[in-house]
Amino acid sequence: MIPDLGRYALEVSLAYLISLGLIAALVLWVWMRARAVRRQLSEVENRRSENG
Repeated sequence: MIPDLGRYALEVSLAYLISLGLIAALVLWVWMRARAVRRQLSEVENRRSENG
Protein backbone atom coordinates (compact mmCIF):
# COMPACT_ATOMS: atom_id res chain seq x y z
CA MET A 1 0.00 0.00 0.00
CA ILE A 2 1.74 3.14 -1.23
CA PRO A 3 0.55 6.49 0.13
CA ASP A 4 -0.44 9.17 -2.35
CA LEU A 5 2.07 11.98 -1.84
CA GLY A 6 0.68 14.20 -4.54
CA ARG A 7 2.93 16.92 -5.86
CA TYR A 8 5.50 16.41 -3.07
CA ALA A 9 6.31 12.80 -3.98
CA LEU A 10 9.81 13.64 -5.24
CA GLU A 11 10.76 15.70 -2.20
CA VAL A 12 9.42 13.14 0.27
CA SER A 13 11.11 10.26 -1.56
CA LEU A 14 14.42 12.13 -1.63
CA ALA A 15 14.13 12.89 2.07
CA TYR A 16 13.57 9.19 2.82
CA LEU A 17 16.48 8.15 0.59
CA ILE A 18 18.86 10.68 2.13
CA SER A 19 17.81 9.67 5.64
CA LEU A 20 18.29 5.97 4.91
CA GLY A 21 21.65 6.72 3.31
CA LEU A 22 22.82 8.64 6.36
CA ILE A 23 21.67 5.89 8.69
CA ALA A 24 23.49 3.29 6.57
CA ALA A 25 26.65 5.42 6.59
CA LEU A 26 26.50 5.79 10.38
CA VAL A 27 26.00 2.05 10.87
CA LEU A 28 28.96 1.34 8.59
CA TRP A 29 31.14 3.89 10.40
CA VAL A 30 30.27 2.46 13.84
CA TRP A 31 30.91 -1.10 12.61
CA MET A 32 34.31 -0.17 11.17
CA ARG A 33 35.26 1.76 14.31
CA ALA A 34 34.25 -1.17 16.51
CA ARG A 35 36.47 -3.50 14.49
CA ALA A 36 39.41 -1.12 14.86
CA VAL A 37 38.91 -0.71 18.61
CA ARG A 38 38.53 -4.48 19.05
CA ARG A 39 41.80 -5.00 17.15
CA GLN A 40 43.60 -2.40 19.28
CA LEU A 41 42.27 -3.93 22.48
CA SER A 42 43.46 -7.35 21.38
CA GLU A 43 46.94 -5.97 20.71
CA VAL A 44 47.08 -4.34 24.15
CA GLU A 45 45.93 -7.53 25.83
CA ASN A 46 48.53 -9.58 23.93
CA ARG A 47 51.32 -7.18 24.94
CA ARG A 48 50.16 -7.28 28.53
CA SER A 49 50.14 -11.08 28.64
CA GLU A 50 53.62 -11.23 27.08
CA ASN A 51 55.08 -8.81 29.64
CA GLY A 52 53.54 -10.65 32.56
